[in-house]
Amino acid sequence: MGNTFKTAFLLTALTLLLLMIGRAFGGQNGMMIALAVAVVMNFVSYFFSDKIALSMYRAKPVTREELPRAYQIVERLTQKIGLPMPKIYVIPAESPNAFATGRNPQHASVALTHGILGLLTDEELEGVLAHELGHVNNRDILISSVAATIAGAITMLASMGRWAMIFGGMEGGDRDRRGGGGGLAALLMLIVAPIAASLIQLAVSRSREYQADATGAHFTGNPYALASALQKLDAYSRRVPMMASPSTAHLFIIQPLLGMNFANLFSTHPPIAKRIERLTGRPAEFQQ
Repeated sequence: MGNTFKTAFLLTALTLLLLMIGRAFGGQNGMMIALAVAVVMNFVSYFFSDKIALSMYRAKPVTREELPRAYQIVERLTQKIGLPMPKIYVIPAESPNAFATGRNPQHASVALTHGILGLLTDEELEGVLAHELGHVNNRDILISSVAATIAGAITMLASMGRWAMIFGGMEGGDRDRRGGGGGLAALLMLIVAPIAASLIQLAVSRSREYQADATGAHFTGNPYALASALQKLDAYSRRVPMMASPSTAHLFIIQPLLGMNFANLFSTHPPIAKRIERLTGRPAEFQQ
């Protein structure tokens, strides 16, 4: 029930945020347009957020014949846990990473990058896949997929609004002076919107990583394999960074390096050292 409530809270909070942006820009009419946009966006987020995330990273579905190693691990784990078999995708990227998405266990997908398949041993790969199935089992894949879609849309809307204000300001100086209060409110919304979207994302994503680590380790009975995988993933992803969108960074098993941008202030993942410590019960020692 907790995750259903969180999803409803997320959709409601981001709908209200959209209405505030609409009001700041277009008064009552702007609010009505924003409400229509919010209804469409909530529908799209609920039913298509997984497909949006997968297509964003050019993920391709793979068959059992193409990737027997991953299929065997996932089949073994899903039978043991009692979950439906998810669709398996491969992302054409050398940076090692993985994520799960979908609105429920019956519509789940697990995506692995090309790089993770070459890097991890079978035991470590099993640890990562168990972590992703942990997200499916904990039913938090909908929350994370919805957060990705709406946070991305709000950030994009705010960015479009920022440009509109820049170019609008050049055209109508007198109009701006007359309605300075409204312009200030709109500017404030543009600054607040992406921050609010990031904070809501953050609220639903950090604890879910710890939960999925614990659930995955419970499924395999081997927390050390997942700890070893996390250590490798952390080291290699620094050498070969993943080009990821800030709005979808929280989907991945480890945070992709987003470059020096504003979104990096809002880390969506707990530190790897802390995750390893929780899995193994002893402090993680890193060779950077």
